[in-house]
Amino acid sequence: MNTDFLARSLPGPDDITRAVLPNGIVVLTRPNFNSPSVVIGGYLTAGSLFDPPEKLGLADFTALALMRGTEKYSFQQLYDLLESNAASLGFSGGTHTAGFSGHALAEDLPLLLSLTAEALIRPVFPAAEIERLRAQLLTRLAIRAQDTADMASLTFDQIVFDGHPYALPEDGWPETIQAISLDDLRTFHAAHYGPQGMVLAIVGAVDPKHAIAEAEKYLGQWHAPRQVPPPDLPPFKPLTRTVQRKVNIPGKSQSDIVIGSAGPSRKANDYLAASLANSVLGQFGLGGRIGDTVREKSGLAYYAYSNLSAGTGPGAWTVSAGVNPKNVAKTIDLIRSEIHRFLHDGITPEELDDSQSNFVGRLPLSLESNSGIMNALLNIERYDLGLDYYRRYPTLVRSVTLEEAVETARRYLDADKLAIAVAGP
Repeated sequence: MNTDFLARSLPGPDDITRAVLPNGIVVLTRPNFNSPSVVIGGYLTAGSLFDPPEKLGLADFTALALMRGTEKYSFQQLYDLLESNAASLGFSGGTHTAGFSGHALAEDLPLLLSLTAEALIRPVFPAAEIERLRAQLLTRLAIRAQDTADMASLTFDQIVFDGHPYALPEDGWPETIQAISLDDLRTFHAAHYGPQGMVLAIVGAVDPKHAIAEAEKYLGQWHAPRQVPPPDLPPFKPLTRTVQRKVNIPGKSQSDIVIGSAGPSRKANDYLAASLANSVLGQFGLGGRIGDTVREKSGLAYYAYSNLSAGTGPGAWTVSAGVNPKNVAKTIDLIRSEIHRFLHDGITPEELDDSQSNFVGRLPLSLESNSGIMNALLNIERYDLGLDYYRRYPTLVRSVTLEEAVETARRYLDADKLAIAVAGP
């Protein structure tokens, strides 16, 4: 692969425009005139970290309620406007932030931004629509409670992040969703929605100057002097021993297992080394060493792989498997043995080189769409990566040494200090 050509084709300081509106909103934009469309995306510091324990899910509820009606448009009118213009717009809740994304033809960027501003700044939370949404959220939680993979993942978080906000599900519990009132939604919106900490990315067939001018036109006058700044994360305490927990879900034909520990944050210096080590452990090919040992050779699992999730705070390094309930104990023992062998024997040069080639080779594919570029721009801003990050990425990946990858894996994974979560019959 021609690395010079690859670098020039990736987003960088010469084709990414970053501007800060007078009210503090950061706007990132990159033009792409190969398609007549435009996508927008962004986030605000209005996540579930602000949720009171007795009303867990409030931030998520609020984000999902923004499009249920505004001062200018009803729920139906909002979606009629979008559908009649072949556009889309949606909001979602997260732990640290509330997010939004949408797409339209480039000529309809003003419509997309005007509706985004309308939903963010002037939602009215109409009672009838809010009750319909509450019913949908409760249905979603009922489905979650019967999903073995979801419940294993939730239980894993409760073990690894015990005493930390990351242990709590951002979509709450049935009783906490029932406890949320209209006033709670309005109060949360008034306190936490505002321009400070907001980031907006615009990618597509639009000139950067025009995109920024449109963003300022619809969002630049937004002021929220009482907006509450995000809280600091409390200290995280890693596991000191292996903890195993089982969630019984009667009537299921499959059990799901999640095993692992805390991993690095996305900003950590060893994130790429951990990510490459994780590729060897349970991603590359048909699931790396985990997939080869647990699924292919032993035939114990329907699926088996590892995953490294990383964000603002400590991440999670997990091995997941779906198995026949009769094989749970055997699978857990085999995964723990494979983790121990992985940490003891290390990584071969060939495994590291294969993973590095895979990381570099798949990068252009992840950035070939407007949505891929938009998410990349948001990552650059969220994690302070620098506008030249994707130009430097191939070199950063290739610069990780075998010793760094192995040492990083040993830093975060310990076969004797694991969280083990099982959900099934």
